[in-house]
Amino acid sequence: MDEESTINFKDSLLIALNLFNNHEWYEAHDAFEEIWNFVDGDERQVIQGILQVAVSQFHLSKGNLNGATILLGEGLGRIKTRTKINLGIDLESFCRCLEDLLRKLQYKEILNDFDKPYIKTL
Repeated sequence: MDEESTINFKDSLLIALNLFNNHEWYEAHDAFEEIWNFVDGDERQVIQGILQVAVSQFHLSKGNLNGATILLGEGLGRIKTRTKINLGIDLESFCRCLEDLLRKLQYKEILNDFDKPYIKTL
């Protein structure tokens, strides 16, 4: 990436992260999808995983527990093997958060606001 593309990528990523962390799942999905269109390889897989997590949370907000669980598991699977990818976000802590949430969904535990996934920047 040239310098201008790098700046645009960072700006787009920051916007997408803010939407995600503010639980604006549908909008976060759209913002991450724009990024997904411009990356490849492992970065593309990580962004797709985050997209799937956002959609899972949208499903969860609508009461679709099964859809949320499936998409969360798929998203986690894409990200978990790529936590060393440098996108400026803490993928390891994100995966731990997703693992906890997935377990709670699988065991149908009661969720609260602290269970919503959050992505920390590095």
